[in-house]
Amino acid sequence: MARLKNFKNKGLLEAGCDEAGRGCLAGPVHAAAVILKPGFRHKLLDDSKKLTEKQRVELRQVIEEKALAWAVASVSAEEIDEINILNASFLAMHRAIDQLKTRPEFLLIDGNRFKKYGDLEHSCEIKGDGRFKSIAAASILAKTHRDEFMAKIDQEFPQYQWSKNKGYPTKAHREAIQKFGPCSWHRKSFTLLPPQLKLKLD
Repeated sequence: MARLKNFKNKGLLEAGCDEAGRGCLAGPVHAAAVILKPGFRHKLLDDSKKLTEKQRVELRQVIEEKALAWAVASVSAEEIDEINILNASFLAMHRAIDQLKTRPEFLLIDGNRFKKYGDLEHSCEIKGDGRFKSIAAASILAKTHRDEFMAKIDQEFPQYQWSKNKGYPTKAHREAIQKFGPCSWHRKSFTLLPPQLKLKLD
């Protein structure tokens, strides 16, 4: 496991922020903001993509119980279509920061771009979810909350197998879109099917 850093600026209350679901064809994009207590440790804590589903679920419980503050927010497929996925990712992070019970003094953002949040200073960290504990924690909350949401709406539209693919562009997901057409949860501004496949629009 990687050795994650506790903070970037010693003495500042930092919130780590990350999103999940940016590359999906369906469902909202989720983001989380997490402020960890100084010295927070867990042997499994790492970038959510490096963990099993069971490990993520276990860590989510620990983070939600022990974090100084945490919040998860989402931006709907309709909003994504209106403002584009990059802006939707920023908006989801802003909404998560809005909901934090404790106001951070600095933001650590996973990725290379961000839209400034009020007067708070921030730092964009490429692959930050594998370098900073607070961003890793945020990546786990964003991912588990989004997966839970996709499993819930899978019951409404089982033909797309969202409990398995979580809305990502798998072969089975694309074949279902071709067969049944898109539904209300699909992002219409995305290329739902490769150009050689015709979309059934009833």
